[in-house]
Amino acid sequence: MAIKGRTAFRIGVVVIALAVLGWRHFHPPSAEPLADTPPATTYTGKPATPAKPPTWKLGSLTLTPCELSQPNSGLSTAAWCAPFEVPENRDDPTSRKIHLKLAVIRSSAQVASKDMLAMLAGGPGQAATESWPGVSAALQPLTAHRHVVLLDQRGTGGSNPLTCKDEGEGTEGGSDDIVAGADRQKRETERCLKQLQDTADPRYYTTTIAAQDLEDVRKALGSPSFDLVGVSYGTRMAQQYAMRYPKGVRSLVLDGVVPNELVLGQDFARNLDDALKAQFAQCTANDACRKRFNDPYQTLYQLRDALRANPHKVSFRDPQTYQSVQRTLSEYSLSSVVRMFAYSPLTASLLPLSIDAAAHGDVGPLLGQAKLLSGDLSDTMNGGMQLSVICSEDADLLASNDADAHTILGTRMVDTLRNTCSVWPKGARSADFHEPLKTDIPTLLFSGQFDPVTPPRYGDQVAKNLSNARHLVLTGQGHNVINAGCAPQVVKHFIEDLHPKTLDASCLQRLQATPMFIDFNGATP
Repeated sequence: MAIKGRTAFRIGVVVIALAVLGWRHFHPPSAEPLADTPPATTYTGKPATPAKPPTWKLGSLTLTPCELSQPNSGLSTAAWCAPFEVPENRDDPTSRKIHLKLAVIRSSAQVASKDMLAMLAGGPGQAATESWPGVSAALQPLTAHRHVVLLDQRGTGGSNPLTCKDEGEGTEGGSDDIVAGADRQKRETERCLKQLQDTADPRYYTTTIAAQDLEDVRKALGSPSFDLVGVSYGTRMAQQYAMRYPKGVRSLVLDGVVPNELVLGQDFARNLDDALKAQFAQCTANDACRKRFNDPYQTLYQLRDALRANPHKVSFRDPQTYQSVQRTLSEYSLSSVVRMFAYSPLTASLLPLSIDAAAHGDVGPLLGQAKLLSGDLSDTMNGGMQLSVICSEDADLLASNDADAHTILGTRMVDTLRNTCSVWPKGARSADFHEPLKTDIPTLLFSGQFDPVTPPRYGDQVAKNLSNARHLVLTGQGHNVINAGCAPQVVKHFIEDLHPKTLDASCLQRLQATPMFIDFNGATP
C-alpha cells in the first residue's frame, strides 16, 4: 500500500515533523542497588536459579528494563517498559483490546519529583518512543529530577500501528512522483483499509481517544501531574488533553504550535509560500547572494513552470549508495522537496544554491539532499493513523482557496486529503474539538521565525487565550526549535519555576538566521 511507498498516496501523509537532531541515550540506575559479589561456592550439581530481572514499581505498573530501538539505526535508548492494554472502542469495553507501547526514561535522582514529563510526538503519525532522540537533548537537564513518560499514540510505533504494505501502482523509474488522479488515490486507500480490517478499526484512532489513553496511563502511574511537552501535532494533543483533564496538567510546553481552531491542511500552501519569501529575502538583502542568484523566489517559480510544462526523468547519484538513480522531476516533486528543505534553517540555507543548480540542469544537490532528509520517512511516520486523525477531525472543514493554486505547493495536498478521506472511515469529533484552549495552566510556547508549517501567528493565536503564558519566537529558526541555542535551559527554568511571564529568555536573542550558501563551500565570509 502506498502509505509506505513513494506513491501518490503518501502525498496524504502531510504534516511532517522532522526529528534529525542529536541522539542522546539515557542509562538510568538499576531499580535496586547491586549486591556485593558473593563468595565462590562449591558446585552442588544443581542448576543455578536464573536471577530475577530487576523491576520498578510505579503506581500500579511494574516496569522492567527495555531498549527503545530507533528505525534505520543500530542505536537504542535505555528505558523501563510495561505492557498497557486498552479497549479499541472505548464506548464498548468488550471490544477488541489493543496493546500500547509505554516506556519511562528514569530520572537519575534517588527521589524524583512527583510531577513527570510526558513527551507528545508530532505528525500526526510519529511515535513518542521513536521521536525521543529528537528532543532528548532539550529535555536532558530535566531528567536529573524528573521521569519522562513516552506513550506511543494508538496507531503509531508499537501501539497497534495502522501500517499498510506498499502495494501501490507506482512503476520503477520514479513515475510515481507524478501526482495520481482521484480514482487511483481512492483505490490505494481501499487497499490499505483491506489490510487493516482484521487488526484495527481506523475510526478509533483519533486525538480525543488517544487523550483518554494518556489519562489512563497517568492514573496507572499513580496520578502524577504531567509537564506536557508537545511537538508540532503533539501541541494539538497537549491542548486537547489539557481541555479534558486539566487537573492532570502541571505545565505545557508547546513547540511548533497547532491551534485547536486550525483545520489541518488548510494553510499548507500559504504557510510555505510565506516562509520561502521570508527566507529568500535574506538572499536578496545580501550583496553576494543577490549577485550570485538574483531573485531565488522568482527562479523557483520559473523552474516550477518549466516542470509543469515538461516533467521528465532525471538521473543523480544517491548520496548514500553512490549509485545512479532515476526519478521523475515534476512540479509536484519539486514542491515536496522545497517544502522539506524549508523546515530547517540549515537546509533552507541551501535552497537558493540548489534551486539555481536545478534550473541549470544539475538536480543532484536538490534531490540528493532531499533523500538524506527524508530517509525512510515511512518507517517513522504512520500514514494510516494520520488519516484517522485528519479525516475525522479536519477533512470535512477543508475549504478551497483559489489563491493557493498559484503557490509552489498548489492545492494538491488539500485535493489528496479530500480524495483519501472520502474513503477512509471517520471517527466521532466532539462539538468543542476546535474550540480554543482557555486556561491558566503555566504555558511556554515556541515558534520559529521561518517555520513553513506552524508559523508564529499560530503561537500568537493560542497564547491570547492563555492567562499564564509566554510565546517566544526564535530568530532565523524553522519548524521545531526546542533544541535551538539555549532553549533547553529556558525550558528547564520554566518547568522548575512555572513563571513564564518573568522567565529570563534573553539568551535566545543570540540566535541568528543561517547565512545562505553561495556555493558548496558555504556562505560569504
